[in-house]
Formats: sequence, structure tokens, C-alpha cells
Amino acid sequence: MEALLHYCWKHKLLPMGRLHTTDNREVEVIDPGLHNRHAGPDFFNAKVKIEGTLWVGNVEIHDLASDWYRHGHDHDAAYDNVVLHVCGKADTVVKTSQQRTPPQMELAVPAYVAENYQRLLSEDRYPPCYRIIPDLSSLKVHSWMSALQTERLEQKTEAIRRRVELCDGSWEAAYFVTLARNYGFGVNGDAFEAWAMSIPLHAVDHHRDDLFQIESIFLGQAGLLEIASVPERYQRDALNEGYFARLRNEYLYLAHKFALKPIDHKRWKFLRMRPQNFPHIRISQLANLYYSRHASLSALVECETLEQLEKIFATNVTPYWETHYVFGSESAKSSKHVSPFSRNLLLINTAVPMLFAYGRHRGDERLCDRAFDMLEQLKAENNHITRMWRDCGLEVNSAGDSQALIQLKKEYCDRKDCLRCRIGYEYMKLKPLPNPPQNPSLTLPKGEGIP
Repeated sequence: MEALLHYCWKHKLLPMGRLHTTDNREVEVIDPGLHNRHAGPDFFNAKVKIEGTLWVGNVEIHDLASDWYRHGHDHDAAYDNVVLHVCGKADTVVKTSQQRTPPQMELAVPAYVAENYQRLLSEDRYPPCYRIIPDLSSLKVHSWMSALQTERLEQKTEAIRRRVELCDGSWEAAYFVTLARNYGFGVNGDAFEAWAMSIPLHAVDHHRDDLFQIESIFLGQAGLLEIASVPERYQRDALNEGYFARLRNEYLYLAHKFALKPIDHKRWKFLRMRPQNFPHIRISQLANLYYSRHASLSALVECETLEQLEKIFATNVTPYWETHYVFGSESAKSSKHVSPFSRNLLLINTAVPMLFAYGRHRGDERLCDRAFDMLEQLKAENNHITRMWRDCGLEVNSAGDSQALIQLKKEYCDRKDCLRCRIGYEYMKLKPLPNPPQNPSLTLPKGEGIP
């Protein structure tokens, strides 16, 4: 219930009529203040009038007034500037560390707000706010989508920063790890990230002009050059073909030279996966991309148009993989290039966040603006999340829209965090409609009746 008290105070969803302190002084809320989600009072710099006198300071909110003591605020100087203590029930008088008694006010959550909140939590359909979405103004929707889009980019920026730290401050290496993770397309994302982190790029760079050596290091570090990684029914053919043995011998030499240690091949998932998403195919594509030098941060930063971005992310497999999906099992020849659909996802999840994060790092707003422009130009993702929002009445016209709606579902709907959602706010403030008459009279046009 305390969360609802916070919510009602923040949005001034206050009971109708006169507000007053526990000692019957009239209270007028001018400004609820800034919501503080960290240590200290709940709201900073609030403005309230108490019996006509304007007070500016902090507001603390509790379910029970006695929670003030339970949380140790009576010994914490951070709470000495509280000008109003708001509580669901004032079961005691409170004092600050300076023995001052701040005014207290009981605040009841309006019944319609509590009912709306309970309805959101208990609704079976998903998302629970689906009823009001078609009635939202385009301005409110656009404003919330823009905020969600930025929030998602900030979240991805933080993930990239953590990778930079793990890569000893190298943005180039962090870019490669980010790219590799997204080549896992969700299912193998964690395995690809672990694989990329295991590759010392400074060592690979010594052999960047030799595609065969790059591929041997890449496949070897994935644990896919161990014979146990090949399905048993294909092991004999893999050895007889010769390519597997050549790659393995080259990797063993380079692994000894650079003290390489592969990841466990059992980390890779194959079940119910389309063959073009097998790690062998994706790793060969990455090897080609790395060999072409397109997978560099400088190449990414130099791209100013979507067409240039799409060009540097275009890649193919090496000749062996044109007729194979795993070692030892020959298939019909195909180019196995990165499809437009997959490339679109890579641009959304790799190129755009990297441009934004690197722009923030360098203080270059042009790169950040370019990231937002690219999102608006890229096609929207087509997945169960975007289809769900379309069914609710929201338009999904670009990657910016789809990223915003993915953020909305994952960070708000899935967590039942309706109190932080702007659509949830519109739902929460809905007041019940007047009750219709119990037995309304039915007036029929003259000459008509019920047969």
C-alpha cells in the first residue's frame, strides 16, 4: 500500500475535499517535489502550505507513522528537513534527530485508484491496460515511446560500458563482443559473448590477412574443432573430408603460440534451431566480416547513412560452409549470407547502441543523433511482442517503435510495474462511470414492438 501512497502523492491523486494534519491544520499541496529513489526522504523540495504558511522541504511517506522509527529516521540527520510526514495511518507522533516534531497528515488512497491498481494486477489478458490503449492521444503515446526508446538505448549503453571495462578499456574489443553476442540472436547470445571474450584480438590481428587462420582461431576458441563437438554420425566424414583436420592442426599451432583456451563446446545450442543459425555458420560469417575489416569501430563511426551501415554488415561464409552446416554433413550449395532480416536485427541491436554509447563516451552528440535517426529509418522488428502491441492498437512503424515497445513489456509489464508506466498512469486515474439505472425503461418507436 505504501507504493500506492507514493504514487498518489507524486501525481496529486488526492482525496476530494480538505486535507489536514493530525492536529487539524489545513494542508494544500502546491508541488509534491522530486521523487527520490535512493537513500533519504521520499520527495525532495516539495512545496506545501500548512495553515496558510508555505513550507519548502522534504516529504517522507510511510504506511504507518511508526515506520519512521522502524526505519531509524529519528537518528538520521537526512530526515531533519522533513516538512510533512504523510502516512496511511498516524499511529504515533514522530521526532527527528533534533527532537523536532514534523507535521503529520493521514492520506487515504482514493477508492477508484486502489480498484484500478488491483484490476491491473489481476487482469488475465496481456497487457492488462489494453482497454484504454485505443483511446490514448497520439501525443501521449509519442511522448512515452520516445522516453522508452531513450531508456532502452541507455540500458544498452550501460551493458556496453561494462564490456569496455571487462576488455581493459578497449572500445574496439567491446564492439566485437557486442557484435558477437547479437550474432547469437537470443538463443546463443551468452555463448557468443563468452566466446568473443575468450579471443585475444591483439593476437588475431597478427593473422588478419589470412582468412583461414582467422577461421581456425574463431572455430577453435568455440570448441568446435574438438572431434567430440561433431555429431557422432558425422565424425568419420568430418575426418575424411580433411577441412576439419586442417583447421584443427592450424588452431593447435596458434593456440600454443598465443596460449589460447577454448570455451566448452557444450555451451552451444542446436535444438529446434534453423541450420542457418548454427554457430558454425555464424562464426564463419563473423570470420569473413573480421577479415574484411568491416567489423571495426572506425568503420562503424564513419557510416553516415543507413545504406553504408547495411553494406559494412553484409557478409558471407567461407567456401566450405556453402555446402555444410556442421562438419562432415554435406548439403546443397548455398551462399548463406546474412539475410536482410538478420542484418536488420544486427543494426538495431549492435550498430545503433554502439554509435549511441560511443557518442556518449566521446561527448559527440552527432553520433547520438545519428543513432536515433537510424532507429527511425530501420524496419520495425516483427516478433510476438510487437504483434501483441499492434493487436492492442499501437502503431509499430519503425525500429524506434519496436524497441520502445520491447522495453515497455520487459521493464514494466513483465514486472507489473504499472506505477512507473505512463499508460498505467492514464489507467490509474480513470474514475468510475456513474452507475446506469437498474431497470431503464425501453421506449420503442410508434408502431414497433417486441414479437
